Amino acid sequence: MRTERLLLRRWQPSDLRPFARMNACPEVMEFFPARLTDAETRQMVARIESGFDEQGFGLWALELVDTGEFIGFCGLSRPRFEAAFTPCVEVGWRIARPHWGNGYAPEAAREAIRDAFERVGLDEIVSFTAARNRRSVRVMEKLGMARNPADDFQHPLLESGHPLRPHVLYRLSSAQWLARAARASGEAAPRGAGL
Repeated sequence: MRTERLLLRRWQPSDLRPFARMNACPEVMEFFPARLTDAETRQMVARIESGFDEQGFGLWALELVDTGEFIGFCGLSRPRFEAAFTPCVEVGWRIARPHWGNGYAPEAAREAIRDAFERVGLDEIVSFTAARNRRSVRVMEKLGMARNPADDFQHPLLESGHPLRPHVLYRLSSAQWLARAARASGEAAPRGAGL
């Protein structure tokens, strides 16, 4: 898949080294419980790739169209924990620190969401993050996702009292997405598609 500036593609062996650097970066991993080792990075990419084969979707590697540089990932995944809102499909992203502030996360996420609703045929997409992660929350809001504070949750894989345990949940339905897409193109919204 491609946007104006980004290629969303399957993973390549050459992605492993820059991805491992990202996963070891304190700023990139600020809102995760721990940074990842090189071995954990390799295992993560193997899981992502097998997910593509099994489900037909996953977390795409992101490449700059102009330079071919790997800058992170964006795409769809199924959370591996149980909560009130699971099972579900999440849109998520991780961008290398030198590329923050360029709008790459929302640009890639819009394409991943389009794919989720148009090709995969999902009814809803969620996104969640630690409550203190304002940067990711801003991306979710730019994507037109909505938060109901009643949906916020304590991440079940983090121990009680952990500063990252409080999480916020954002949602976007296919009906909402279709209505916004129709408004953006100047067409009438499909019948029954509301906000």
